[in-house]
This record gives sequence, structure tokens and C-alpha cells, in this order.
Amino acid sequence: MTSSGRRSSEQAIDTMTDRLVEFVGLLRDHGISAGPSETIDAAEAMLALGLHDRNRLRSGMAACLLRRNGQRAVFDQLFDIYFLTAEQPATSSASVDDLRDRLVDALAREDRAAVTELARQALTTLGGYGGVGTGEPSRPVTTASGAGWSSYLTMKSLRPEQLSDRIVERMGTDLDTAVRTIEADRRLREFRAAVQTEARLRSAQLRGTEYIARRGVESSTDQVDFLGARAQDLAEMRRLVNPLARKLATRLAARRRKAVRGQIDMRRTLRRSMATGGVPIDPVLRARKHGRPDLVVLADLSGSVTGFAEFTLQLVQALQDQFSKVRSFGFIDTCDEITGFFTPGEPPAAGAAARIVRDSNVARFGSSNYGEAFQGFVDNYLDALGPRTSLLILGDARTNRTDPNLPALQTMADRARHAYWLNPEPARSWSTGDSAAHVYADLITMHECRNVKQLAEVIGRLLPA
Repeated sequence: MTSSGRRSSEQAIDTMTDRLVEFVGLLRDHGISAGPSETIDAAEAMLALGLHDRNRLRSGMAACLLRRNGQRAVFDQLFDIYFLTAEQPATSSASVDDLRDRLVDALAREDRAAVTELARQALTTLGGYGGVGTGEPSRPVTTASGAGWSSYLTMKSLRPEQLSDRIVERMGTDLDTAVRTIEADRRLREFRAAVQTEARLRSAQLRGTEYIARRGVESSTDQVDFLGARAQDLAEMRRLVNPLARKLATRLAARRRKAVRGQIDMRRTLRRSMATGGVPIDPVLRARKHGRPDLVVLADLSGSVTGFAEFTLQLVQALQDQFSKVRSFGFIDTCDEITGFFTPGEPPAAGAAARIVRDSNVARFGSSNYGEAFQGFVDNYLDALGPRTSLLILGDARTNRTDPNLPALQTMADRARHAYWLNPEPARSWSTGDSAAHVYADLITMHECRNVKQLAEVIGRLLPA
């Protein structure tokens, strides 16, 4: 190799090294903790796999850099921005109806190359705004110019959700209709993802890779706020429950092992110190009596916090082996026990909260009333709390300006050994509007739990050993 060839090769390697370091830095900004050793592994994977097959490279780097479930979607978005190149086809005069017909044909045949090309054409024809795309002359674009590419505008014009029946018809009769419908929906989701990827790539060309990487990438599932989660986010969260429960159970077991011995037994320590001239060189510790604690969960099941309550109840059920007894109660404006709605060892089906509201006595009028719910618990279920019980209250503490009934909450907190409140709203909102969180927090320790990551940290820290 000539000296000029070596220099160009070394420059290419330096460029990819810098790009990898930037990429890992943005992974960390999005909550994916990749350290120096993982970065070195990823660099070795790049050398071993090469840069030509980007799908293979993506899988190899993901294996090196990811540690937890729920991070792959964010990784894929950032990888596409950093390691793929947008390919904008020539301006097409195809109508929306023509694009839809070609899309139906490509999805029915599962022609991935054609689907990818159609995603590019559809975005070029329908997704440009502010002077990019078709219909307007191009102009220099800055981060403040308001120009870019929108997958939302593209999908709104194509209305692909209306194409499912046509795709099913074109797929033939080899499969059952229900199976073909499921497969058609999956292919439509892949097309939507292809349009979103292409929109991010072109926006990165316009506004800069780092700008789009920081502002145009969705959060990982474990950092999506419960109160703003979409149906697909909640479905992904449910898939995180069992791995998360196993991790928390391991942490609790380790804490129990470390706490085998308790406080110093002064009497026995002083007696033993007589052999060393009265110096207590070898303290004697009292053996602790171990027994798994009881857990009582009281969850707000009103519409505003249903996703948070459903996920947390599912997590608690997955952790029930760590407790001698778990009892769950739900409320909206009255309280009822809902333990029987959960089967040990079996995750609840999607929509469990709605089924509980329908089939139990947690609501009379349908609007949240914490004061009435707390009073109902004190009147009917106070014996569930005792000196070995940990109480978890789940809810946003928004009382619809009704009486918060602080004496009832005080009675519950005094009765339990530990009492905590997990609130899915940000702490800055606890004293706004009809929230009574700031007054409840004076009686019971309240923790912000806006997403799965925060919830796991709080649960792992609070659950007794």
C-alpha cells in the first residue's frame, strides 16, 4: 500500500473512531450506560464485521453496548442517524392513490426493497415542509428555519391503516384470515418505521446529526413517563416486568444475606472482653430473627394513572415470593380488595385495571376521591396492616378538590411498620391544581416515580430486607 493509501485508511479509521465515541456519548445521554470496555468491544466488532452490511453491524454493536431490555429501540434510532445515509429519490409526480396502490402490492408480496423505496418516495412527495421536498423551491435550512421532513404528514396523507383489508386480500388464501390480518398489520408497522427512519435521516442532514439525535429520538421504554405512555409503550413496559422483578428479587436476597447479624449484644460483648483486659476486641452480635414481611398495596385505578397502577401491581405480583403475604387494594372513590384478580406466577392480561374497575367495587361515581377511599380502607380493611407490614400507596394524589382526609391516612401510616407513597407525577406538580400531594407528603414519605427506571430504583431501595 502506498503512503497516501495508508494515510487515507488511517483517516477513515480515525473518523469512525470519533463517530463511535460521539455515538456512545449520545447513548449515555439517552440513559444507556455504555462504559469504556463496552466501547472497545464495539470498536472491535466494527473491525470484525466491517461497515458494508449495516444490519449486521447494528446487531453486533447492540450486543456489545446494550445491557438491559427496553433499550434496543433507542439504540436503533441513534444507530440509523449515525451510521446510515439518507437516499432521497428523484422527485416523483405519483399521486397519493398511486402510492397507496403500489404500497399494497409491495406489502402483500413482502418485497422489503420495494417497501423501503416507497417509504422514501412517499416522504419526498408528502412529508416535506417549510421549503424542502416538492412543491416549494429549496432554500438554506437552519435549526430555526422551521423546515424539515415529517413522517406524521406522510402517514396522514397515505392513511395506511385503511389498507389492511386490501393487503389481506392480495396475500392469497394459504393462511387463515385472522393470521393474514395480523401479518398485514405487522408489515404496515414496518413501513411506518421505515418512513420514520428516513425522516430522521433527512432531518439530520438538514439540521445536523447531533441536533436530531438529541431532540428527534424517542426515549427508551424504561424512561417513558407513565402518564404520557401510548398503548405500545405500555405493552413494552409489561414485557419488562419479569426481568425487572428478577433483578429486584436478587437485590433483596443479597440484602437479606448481608443482614444475617444484627445489633451488638452489650452483655455478652463485655463478658467476652474480660479475656482481653476489658477491651472489646471481638464484639458479639445478636442474631436477627428473619421472616419475610407482609406487603399491602393501595392503588388509585382512575383513568389518569391507570397505566402506572397496572404496571406497578404487575411488578408487585411478580415479586410476591419475596413476601410472606401480599394483599392488593384498589380505589377510585371507594376502596375494595383486588387481590383475587391476580394469580400467583401468571402475569395479568393487558387491560387488567379496566377489568378490575368493571368487576369490583372500587368506584361509585367514577371521580377520584382519596378521602372517601382512605376512610373506606380504615373502616373495612385496617386489620390488613400490622407491625410486620409495608404499605405502598400508588396514585397522583389529585383529589378533585374533595377532603383529603388526613386523619385516615395518619391512622394507616401509624398502623404499618413502613409506609410509602409512589407518585407518577413530577415533584414540581405536587402543589398545583387539585393535587393534595404536598399535604399528604407531610404525613407519609412520597417518592416521584414517573417511569420504569425511577420505579425500579425506588422499589429496590424501599422494600424491606
